[in-house]
Amino acid sequence: MAKTKSVKSSGRFAQRYGATPRKRVLTIETKAKQGQRCPKCRTMDAISRVAAGVWVCKSCGVRFAGGAFVSQTTLGKTLTPEEFKSSKSISSQ
Repeated sequence: MAKTKSVKSSGRFAQRYGATPRKRVLTIETKAKQGQRCPKCRTMDAISRVAAGVWVCKSCGVRFAGGAFVSQTTLGKTLTPEEFKSSKSISSQ
């Protein structure tokens, strides 16, 4: 099998499916293989995916919702529950 420098893991599709779907698969797979961090205890690589969008941390045992391939989506990173609670308590005072 030939080496795949630019296409990396999506090289297994060869010329099938077109360039754009192969690029999308590549970005999804690289994000999924990166280290994931627990949002509660901040432990690196301690979480595992239970189902699509459901993640559990092995060290602290917290179960939380996230993305299908990553533990936190970009929308979820913008406003975490802790920030939401603190902004609520400030506005209610």
